[in-house]
Amino acid sequence: MTVVSPDTIFSLQDNGLEAAALELFRYQYRENDLYRAYTDALHIAPASVKSILEIPYLPIQFFKSHTVVSGIFEPELLFESSGTTQTINSRHLVKESAIYTRSFMTAFEQFYGPVDDYVILGLLPSYLERQHSSLVRMVQEMVIRSGHPESGFYLYEHDKLYHQLRALEARGQRVLLIGVTFGLLDFAEQYSLDLRHTIVMETGGMKGRREEWTRQEVHAFLQERLGASVIHAEYGMTELLSQAYSKGNGLFASPPWMKILLRDENDPFQLSAGKGAGVINVIDLANIYSCAFIATEDIGRIHANGLFEVLGRLDNSALRGCSLMVS
Repeated sequence: MTVVSPDTIFSLQDNGLEAAALELFRYQYRENDLYRAYTDALHIAPASVKSILEIPYLPIQFFKSHTVVSGIFEPELLFESSGTTQTINSRHLVKESAIYTRSFMTAFEQFYGPVDDYVILGLLPSYLERQHSSLVRMVQEMVIRSGHPESGFYLYEHDKLYHQLRALEARGQRVLLIGVTFGLLDFAEQYSLDLRHTIVMETGGMKGRREEWTRQEVHAFLQERLGASVIHAEYGMTELLSQAYSKGNGLFASPPWMKILLRDENDPFQLSAGKGAGVINVIDLANIYSCAFIATEDIGRIHANGLFEVLGRLDNSALRGCSLMVS
């Protein structure tokens, strides 16, 4: 059992991440056979690792080809990525569902305040039609915890959603409309609104359902059609138990137990925690019982203020359901 407990992780201040990450690295090296084999193959001795820049980051593709677990357990949850019939989906075995719930609830309320302030409306077609979606699990729990009878999911009932939003706006109710990108675009093509009390949050997800748009095109269209001053966004994935949030312009902030680093596209072991562009590596300390150190296939940029943006995907990587092409 690691001494890096959920209580420690979710009460971290920003300056406490490195020490916790190094401790969790040593635990996962001992308890995760795959991660230990990967670290050994790189000829990295755990005792020599003194910085988060020296930790080995597991390529995210291993979640498709291997079982990524730290320790031996019967998982309470299984998350699977979205994909097409031609792709192999990632699988994330979650030992304790309470850790996932605590991670997304703590992060959301740090950025947006108490969830019961909002009516939660989830526009998640296709995600609702399959099992094992981490996004559906998250929104489902938020719907319950909001405590509002109007909270709920919408599959393709755009007319019902339109009238619900109008009624909530009329009474000044705060709303979170969280939707997969193609679902929000389909809705906004049919209906025009003037949303003053509603946060519109896209989670990515074109999935080949329609022509790919840049993030700027998506947000500009949604702003014009839905009357939102800005479009918010969530950055998460099946392989992580935490999310980063953007309150506009595609610039994301992470909770204190999640950190974005960048690796050089031509030298994956050259890492930077400062500003610049590169391929995104993620530390997610909520991944206690899988792997907290993930090398993604997303290209990003870290700005001087510490916020980051996602610029696109590596050319040679498989299309991810939650990706957006960005110019």
